[in-house]
Amino acid sequence: MKALMELEKTRADEVPREKIIIRTSMVGIVTNLCLAGFKAVIGVLSNSIAIVLDAVNNFSDAGSSLITIIGTKLAGKEPDKEHPFGHGRIEYLSAMLIAVIILYAGVTSLVESVKQIITPEMPDYSRTSLMIIMVAVVVKIFLGRYVKKVGVKVKSSSLVNSGEDAILDAVISFSTLTAAGIFLLLQISLEAWLGLIISLLIIKSGLSMLREMLSQILGESGNMELAKQIYKTVADFDDVVGAYDLVLNNYGPDSWNGSIHIEVPDTYSMDKLDQLTRNISAAVMEKHQVMLTAIGAYSVNTKDKEAARMRRIVEKIALGEEFVKQVHGFYLLKKQKTMRFDIVVSFKAGDRQAVYQRVVERVREAFPDFELQVALDADFTEG
Repeated sequence: MKALMELEKTRADEVPREKIIIRTSMVGIVTNLCLAGFKAVIGVLSNSIAIVLDAVNNFSDAGSSLITIIGTKLAGKEPDKEHPFGHGRIEYLSAMLIAVIILYAGVTSLVESVKQIITPEMPDYSRTSLMIIMVAVVVKIFLGRYVKKVGVKVKSSSLVNSGEDAILDAVISFSTLTAAGIFLLLQISLEAWLGLIISLLIIKSGLSMLREMLSQILGESGNMELAKQIYKTVADFDDVVGAYDLVLNNYGPDSWNGSIHIEVPDTYSMDKLDQLTRNISAAVMEKHQVMLTAIGAYSVNTKDKEAARMRRIVEKIALGEEFVKQVHGFYLLKKQKTMRFDIVVSFKAGDRQAVYQRVVERVREAFPDFELQVALDADFTEG
């Protein structure tokens, strides 16, 4: 198994992601089917409910790997008219289906364990059966580490889930060995109670995976590290005074698009702005593989020192509020007596609207002669 992990490491940069996931899943399918077959035979011969349930769990793991393969193939389909941003989110659906299978296996084994508690039967272990289970523990530990490591590397939630489940299986099998040892030494059968504990662990794992996948499908806040890198790339362009309001939309692992706002001098001509936004889009795509579908622009006063002074006052007022993270897009129209800006209020605020109203009132008190155009904004990559 260690050799397999090293092989994936050396080939990861040259082998397509889809092939890596499929090959890793095939390893999982073959391994789990072999383990399930051995455990099923041992469980029936030794009359062990825990070993039988362990075998069922291995069969479900093989099914999970098959779902991973199917989901990966479907997710790799080219964009079409109905899905212009691709089919990458199918991977999240396949990972969620794996979580449902794990949850179902846990509930089923829970029912069987309760039946066994009510009407117990004595197990009959053999040295051969215990040796096979011991080998299974070692195999599942290495398989789990291998699958999870590859899953993290290629950003596959399905593989990560399968890897974590395999490691849990190793713990379960080790618990079965422990129960067998207690029975052989003390003639006390803990089979049914162990099956109950195993079932609860499986259910807990399934619920945790299901919750994580539902959160991703619903749309989580953007990748913080990726957002920081994009902000830096955009802000490094000449004449970009500031970069704000980055929105990242995830359409599957490593599939992102988004939009951003930039501040530019109010002396900027339309043709220069057009070229600047095109250059920014190209740079972000090249460096971060993120397609910016829109780049908005804020004007910055460059001819009026009074506007700069008033901006500093507004920033001081706004940032004096606990949950205000940022002020941007400030522009002063002195002749029209109009002042416009955005304030970013954290989602941690109990009442974001109330924070916004307090800032607006305090700015209005400081500049009673000006009409205010204030937008309540949010940081969609907030951690």
